[in-house]
Amino acid sequence: MSEFPADSVGLVTPQTVHFQEPFELACGRSLSGFDLVYETYGELNRDASNALLICHALSGHHHAAGYHSVDDRKPGWWDSCIGPGKPFDTNKFFVVSCNNIGGCHGSTGPASINPETGEVWGRDFPPLRARDWVNSQLLLAQHLGIDCWAAVIGGSLGGMQAMRWSLEYPDKLKHAIVIASAMKLTAQNIAFNETARQAISSDPGFANGDYLKTGSRPKDGLALARMIGHITYLSDESMGKKFGRELRSGTFMRGSDEEIEFQVESYLRHQGEVFSDNFDANTYLLMGRALDYFDLAREYNDDPIAAFQHALCDFLVISFTTDWRFAPERSREIVEALLGARKNVSYAEIEAKEGHDAFLMPIPRYIDVLNSYMVRVFQATQTGAGS
Repeated sequence: MSEFPADSVGLVTPQTVHFQEPFELACGRSLSGFDLVYETYGELNRDASNALLICHALSGHHHAAGYHSVDDRKPGWWDSCIGPGKPFDTNKFFVVSCNNIGGCHGSTGPASINPETGEVWGRDFPPLRARDWVNSQLLLAQHLGIDCWAAVIGGSLGGMQAMRWSLEYPDKLKHAIVIASAMKLTAQNIAFNETARQAISSDPGFANGDYLKTGSRPKDGLALARMIGHITYLSDESMGKKFGRELRSGTFMRGSDEEIEFQVESYLRHQGEVFSDNFDANTYLLMGRALDYFDLAREYNDDPIAAFQHALCDFLVISFTTDWRFAPERSREIVEALLGARKNVSYAEIEAKEGHDAFLMPIPRYIDVLNSYMVRVFQATQTGAGS
């Protein structure tokens, strides 16, 4: 495009930081070092009090806002919320978004080279937990000169990271914004994730996870996994409104032998195909397992109130009415635990037709809630040395 919207952060360039020290993981193994790819938007003020950390969801990455080139047609995945005048206002805040370790967009992950063997990690990459991402993000904060985040923000799996931040490093964030998330997955959610994993692992091209070494690709399995996931991210109402029972080809006319194809079938196949061209299957499995294993209160005798006793920050929790993957009940459980722990928490349940994907959409009331809360966050950055 020849020029960018006035409320866009414009052209952005990803950066890579390499950490050379051994990095111990929750599973007991360690990485001898690792790369993190990240982007920043806005400017860090003098006392480094205006930094926001954006935590991405399962299939997300570092490119949350702006454009990588003038020819880009599609901005970063959360461009509706990041930029001048938007909730995460880059005229006020320094916004940081990274691709988590285990990812496939430049950070060290299964598609990277294992320095000990000189070969692709593949299936041998260590399993990860949300706390591993939090620990790596802490190193990134130190690299950027940030001692305390004004807010840690995330939707879905990103919201789990925000909650984990509040327990692991309670003095390192002032606010946690938890959107369309949960303290742990339901059995149904785990079942959907396992179905997606089976779709990938049963693809002959998966080669037991060694597809990058053999030159094969589980393209069909990964596409099917994405189709399964995509169905769960949308609501019945949003799919009906967008597609109904409209046909892409064929007819119900008597005597026709032309194969019938619904618009929704074509859409899902397209989504799966695009995703399988741009995402690594081992990363998908790794991220999905981390999502399944997350349980905020496990080490606190399964008592979420006891868990949140360790938090010092304020919280904003947001859910969406038609999100059945991370239903409002899950967010209300978070709120009830925070209230039980006597923490400051604001809660909004947003009327939305878009299902789980609503957290990515510029829904007016959702944006209003974020804007109102971010006024509080910004005011807190003005009490120190200033910008």
